[in-house]
Amino acid sequence: MITPSNVLETHLKNRYRRGTFWKVAFYLSTVVAITFLILLLLNIINGAFGYVVVENSIDPVSLEVHGRTLEEMDPPELIGILETHLSRGLIRRYNHEMPLEERSEHEVLQLVYERVVAPKIIKSWTLFESLLQGSAIREWKASNSPQGILEFRTWLNLNFIRSPQSPTPEFAGIRTALLGSLWMIVITILFAFPVGVASAIYLEEYARDNLMTRIIQVNIYNLSGVPSIIYGLLGLAVFVRLLEPVTSGALFGLTDHSTASGRTILSAGLTLGLLILPIIIINSQEAIRAVPQSLRDSSYGLGATKWQTIWHHVIPSSLDRILTGTILSVSRAVGETAPLVVVGASTFISVDPNNVFSKFTTLPIQIYQWTARPQAEFRNIAAAAILALLVLLLSMNGFAIVARDKIRKKRRG
Repeated sequence: MITPSNVLETHLKNRYRRGTFWKVAFYLSTVVAITFLILLLLNIINGAFGYVVVENSIDPVSLEVHGRTLEEMDPPELIGILETHLSRGLIRRYNHEMPLEERSEHEVLQLVYERVVAPKIIKSWTLFESLLQGSAIREWKASNSPQGILEFRTWLNLNFIRSPQSPTPEFAGIRTALLGSLWMIVITILFAFPVGVASAIYLEEYARDNLMTRIIQVNIYNLSGVPSIIYGLLGLAVFVRLLEPVTSGALFGLTDHSTASGRTILSAGLTLGLLILPIIIINSQEAIRAVPQSLRDSSYGLGATKWQTIWHHVIPSSLDRILTGTILSVSRAVGETAPLVVVGASTFISVDPNNVFSKFTTLPIQIYQWTARPQAEFRNIAAAAILALLVLLLSMNGFAIVARDKIRKKRRG
């Protein structure tokens, strides 16, 4: 006989069964995701460390003066070595880029090693190969390159971070790309964050619920899902071409009109700002919407104006959630490549950007360019650059999370 208690018991069993199923599915998917993430990180780390066999064109010992190594020499002595071993045309080219006398000691020493000592990597091995096949590697070196130097190389090091790009992987670095990424992210945040939050405040607090507002809201949701390369085409049409006098700096007299180009850091930052703007607006709207209406009513009851209520109560109460959405948005912008390629990011540039109107490249662009090269050593430095990009991203997120938590504690306190 079917009774209400039997029906309830059956429903409860079905509910518990479905709950158990989804719980197992959740744990299983989490384990799979973490497993693939660990495999990805291991693959990157595997390429960023390992043994290499290096052969020098000129033994650094033969360049020593009075027993002093290259590292112990003064810049004039290093310049003398360059003038002795390099052609006059190459010296003129370096002096045209920046006079050798005005370069730092590290830069001159780097030129000596790159152009005079000219080390060349004969063969490289990954981290796992270096750990598991040490004897075989030493045997290969003894039979194939007896004059070579076997060393365990950490591709991600201080010299790699502070060196500019180079056509040879032994001396290539990420300084130019790192500075370009930092400049671009600053512009993106300065543009997208205030505009996005202001738009969300207007749509939630001031805009009337009519047909026009609903159309705008639907389009914002649609824009958040548009492929990033479409934003690149928009940036190319608007910032690079239409607003070229502004984005190139020619309007302000900073560049020559005849050579002005809108393919600058400013154009890239504004393009990425448009890319993440819909996401910031949507997240900010949700944060503002979560503020209880009773808080607004209490403020109005005490005689506060609408803007005073928004500024002193709504924004402080929702700021931590707004910052969370902004962190996620900026994290997406840091790793973007497609829109930057369309806007005109350089694949090879050795001159550091010094203002928002400079030509630029970024870490994702640099990593893409290195992974496309056939030499195995470029894949090693690409892995090192990926680690540097992850450190940059985690550092930015960590700083933003700490700031958000302090704001939250201050508000609750």
